[in-house]
Amino acid sequence: MSEEKQTPYRVLARKYRPRNFSELVGQDALVRTLKNAIESGRIAHAFMLTGIRGTGKTTTARIIAKALNYKGADGTAGPTTESTDDCELCKAITEDRHPDVLEMDAASHTGVDDIRDILDGVRYAPTAARYKVYIIDEVHMLSKAAFNALLKTLEEPPEHVIFIFATTEIRKVPVTVLSRCQRFDLRRVDIPTLTAHYKNICGLENVEIEDEALGLIARAADGSVRDGLSLLDQAISLCNGIIITAQQVQDMLGLTDRTLVLDILEHALKGQCDKALDMVADLYFKGADPAVLISDMLDFTHLLTRIRAIPHMKETHGALAKETFDHATDLAGKLSMPSLGRAWQILLKGLAEVHSAPNPQAAAEMIIIRLAYAADLPDPGELIKKIKKEQQAGGHTQGSPSSAAIPRTPEPVARITRDGNGSQAVAALSQQPQDVNAQEIRSLHDIEDLLRAHKDMILAGQLYQYVHLVKLQPRLLEIALEPEADTRLAQELKQRLSEITNEHWMVSIVSNTQGAPTLAQQVAQNEKARIDEAIAHPVVNKILEIFPGATVKVRPITKEE
Repeated sequence: MSEEKQTPYRVLARKYRPRNFSELVGQDALVRTLKNAIESGRIAHAFMLTGIRGTGKTTTARIIAKALNYKGADGTAGPTTESTDDCELCKAITEDRHPDVLEMDAASHTGVDDIRDILDGVRYAPTAARYKVYIIDEVHMLSKAAFNALLKTLEEPPEHVIFIFATTEIRKVPVTVLSRCQRFDLRRVDIPTLTAHYKNICGLENVEIEDEALGLIARAADGSVRDGLSLLDQAISLCNGIIITAQQVQDMLGLTDRTLVLDILEHALKGQCDKALDMVADLYFKGADPAVLISDMLDFTHLLTRIRAIPHMKETHGALAKETFDHATDLAGKLSMPSLGRAWQILLKGLAEVHSAPNPQAAAEMIIIRLAYAADLPDPGELIKKIKKEQQAGGHTQGSPSSAAIPRTPEPVARITRDGNGSQAVAALSQQPQDVNAQEIRSLHDIEDLLRAHKDMILAGQLYQYVHLVKLQPRLLEIALEPEADTRLAQELKQRLSEITNEHWMVSIVSNTQGAPTLAQQVAQNEKARIDEAIAHPVVNKILEIFPGATVKVRPITKEE
């Protein structure tokens, strides 16, 4: 009894892999450039193919190798840009068994020895093909030494050698290598092109699928043909001969859960904390990752913000069902840009907290609570308008922005007074310095108090230590200075007195007279007089006789004493 020979199943991504330029999907600019180069004979010695996964980098490299080595059915044809199915040499290249077309995965062959093996074979002519082609995939994984070993040969390779590099990380490739290659950027394939391509494959596979389901798969592919084919393969296996519906694809992709995430975000932004937390707890018990939940909320916040900024935005909502996108559009119209920006900042900061928290679920719930309570905060712009409106209603006049600002309470100012002996004391605190008339200033004590009240402590201290009063009249001050005084002291006194009193003052230095003692000297003289008076008292005098060398200090008696 003979056993039936079973043909192994080939996934769609391999079964429908492009075999020539005409079958490449969504890379029109690349195809046009390469076709023109091959047809005109302007063939570069090195190509650099870059793009995201699944856009056809390795496939394009093989197509280039076949197009350049094509010899036709009779072995006499030259390079071509058309189909190569009738060429046995090209068939061997497709099946990865031709000795002159060598593929190397740089992710597993990163060292300089691997490159040396290639360079050792470069000097030998191809055995059967027209060109010896080296295809190095994920070339950015090569070590620095490997890149350096490749440079000289890459710059001036033999005429029969062509290098084709493929990479998803073009920035990791040294500039010295890039400058020696002809670079091609494979773009993301747009959703309509992917949808049409997948629909054609479904027809070849005799699979019935709804157009909306195809659209969901194309959006979930995110520009990668291979990713979409893998999802389509999965959807065909899921339905097993039954028509593939949009609802089934939504369940397969987990888009229903993403719809719940949008509902959670909506409840949180509306301040409905209890509903949002209940849904978060339900998703957690179903196995949802708190970090993924917050990340999805970030994605939806970004989507809502884009819709709010561009109300008529289309075909940019990624792997979302039409109902979910319509829901997001409706929600975006009800939210303000400041509230969305605030939500973005809370979620972005919260995502890092979830990753570092000992209990990620608790951290996620705290973020939801934070979002819900932030929803009650007023819009800063509306708050400013409200404050201005209330100020105007209270008698404030509309003027410059400074006039509409919130009034600030003036800081308290200490007012220093002196008793009859010249001792300083803080008498009271006033909310702000009172306006002073020049007629009210009758002594240096008044000038010092005025300067301290206006927080000009340095100038007041200099006045106290170094100024001798010669003459004082309204708006006129004549002084003499101590030798160590600053020569600019008179000018500074003039400026400050004029500013404080709003009257023009004249302050001059008289050098041929000494004037009255300074305020510091007056305090010292008064102190000495009180001490002398105390020493003259019989009781104190008797104590000093008993305790020779003792000193006497005088202070005022407080009420408590």
